[in-house]
Amino acid sequence: MMPQQSLLKGLALLSLSALLFASMGVLIRLASHTVDNATVVFARNLTGTLLLLPLAVAGGRRFLATRVPLKHLWRALVGLAAMYGFFYAIAHLPLSNAMVFTYSSPVFIPLVAWLFLKEKITPLMLLAAAVGMVGVVLVAKPDQGMFNLLSLVGISSSLLAAMAFVTVRALTATEPPTRIVFYFCAIATAVSAIPMVWHWRPLTVDELLYLGGAGTLATLSQISLSKAYGYAPAGKIGPANYLAIIFAGFWAWILWEETPDPYAIGGMLLIFLALLLCLPRDSVRSARVPEEV
Repeated sequence: MMPQQSLLKGLALLSLSALLFASMGVLIRLASHTVDNATVVFARNLTGTLLLLPLAVAGGRRFLATRVPLKHLWRALVGLAAMYGFFYAIAHLPLSNAMVFTYSSPVFIPLVAWLFLKEKITPLMLLAAAVGMVGVVLVAKPDQGMFNLLSLVGISSSLLAAMAFVTVRALTATEPPTRIVFYFCAIATAVSAIPMVWHWRPLTVDELLYLGGAGTLATLSQISLSKAYGYAPAGKIGPANYLAIIFAGFWAWILWEETPDPYAIGGMLLIFLALLLCLPRDSVRSARVPEEV
């Protein structure tokens, strides 16, 4: 049985990761007005690599040493493919819709975790995923463009993200979070640099600020995510990713005066219900105690 504190810590860190990622989405949207997708992806990964490079240099061989290089490579390639799709969705869809697609990955996580990590999948976990997905649909509002070619890109990125999240869970068994994120950024930077041969152009100051800020927030989000999956199984805490949709909606309201309609409010309530279903009954009680938060 999973320790109660570990589960709550995992949920808290994954919620922080969702907040940081939603904030990153705002900067990506602003940058995408003038910057192409390939450049956005490369800049995000390059920023992460530069931020973590001092840790790698200070740690030397001990920081870089790994017995699972192929897992790092797989996590980076799958995560990079998901990133291309996600950033493309942010540039061409309403922010909340784009976040819905990326953070619908918890629907796939229990199945992927069961297939690759042999983690137990329970009826409660499936129920939480189903309830959360209904909330996702209500927030996304299918009549406003959820089901089209762009949506297929979003759903594909969601499935790829689920595979990346589950691989992160496997890596945390032997790898510290900073090493996981560093190898992801380094490999993704090298691969995403290839399209820059024909996409490169000088960037304005505003573009550099947007892209640098997005890369910084994304790196912090990745570290929080890696730490979260070190505390709890992917299938248990995955639905906490849904909070990014709510955070994105909040930013959209602040920046672009978008207000949630009754469907969106109902969807948010269902998303919170999905989070509660992830917690054992005794954990729900203890979560009310301030010192446990």
